[in-house]
Amino acid sequence: MDEIVARGMARWPNVPAVYGWLQLDRRGNWRIKGEKVPNQALREFIARNYQADERGCWYFQNGPQRVFVELAYAPLVLHYEGAGLFDHCARPFAPGQFFQDEEGSVLVSGEGTVALLDDRDLGRFADQAGTLPEIPRAELERRFGFIARPHP
Repeated sequence: MDEIVARGMARWPNVPAVYGWLQLDRRGNWRIKGEKVPNQALREFIARNYQADERGCWYFQNGPQRVFVELAYAPLVLHYEGAGLFDHCARPFAPGQFFQDEEGSVLVSGEGTVALLDDRDLGRFADQAGTLPEIPRAELERRFGFIARPHP
């Protein structure tokens, strides 16, 4: 968490949370009210302060305010960099088990949650993967303990 965020939380501890404003799409893009966030510094700030609460709701800590994120699919989106997997926040991701849903999307467990493999990396992944166990999309939230559409 950024130091400026921690200072804001200490100074204003009771700021109400925001819902329905920030989204994470299937390619790991941040969207504000449906529009892709164009500013690189803002995207990086959001990524550095992105985490989950005890309910499994993912949020961005914006100073003293939690901005809850609506997830298009999963809490993290992965892509390859060299031989390694990284999440959409540019953090390395240690994969556990790989799955496939009924639509052909590839999911990866690990880091205490589940991540969606960016569809632009499916070809590369298919070259090295065999048959994957299937998991219905409808079971993801319950099985991996996250809430895709948080509300108060």
